[in-house]
Amino acid sequence: MIWFLRIFFGVVLASMLSVTTWASLQVSLFAIPRTVGGHPWFIATLFDTYWAFFTFYVWVAYKEVAWLSRVLWFIAIVLLGNIAMSIYCLVQLWRVPGNAKAQQILLRDDRPVAWWIPAGLLALSGGIAWIA
Repeated sequence: MIWFLRIFFGVVLASMLSVTTWASLQVSLFAIPRTVGGHPWFIATLFDTYWAFFTFYVWVAYKEVAWLSRVLWFIAIVLLGNIAMSIYCLVQLWRVPGNAKAQQILLRDDRPVAWWIPAGLLALSGGIAWIA
């Protein structure tokens, strides 16, 4: 199961980086037509997406014990969405052995917090997520 999840979140990360790069090379994020940005279904989709991000973040805040790590992951998730979320899942999945049980992934443990990962994601976002 762990290997399946590692592959799954690797595919999520690769596809999100690919589609984000492709879209950024096609048109700037800030060039969305007003008719699209104000459309009720666009707004509903944004609410749905960000509530999902915040829901995922509740788990991240539980898992991470350092406040700096919690804050940096929050910023990364809000700015990068599924890119940051898949990286967080991959970090968690590679910290456990291939035969780990779900509780070893989902529950908090006593290992040191990798607070530097979100900072690297924020630097990466300038080069990938915001290409105009």
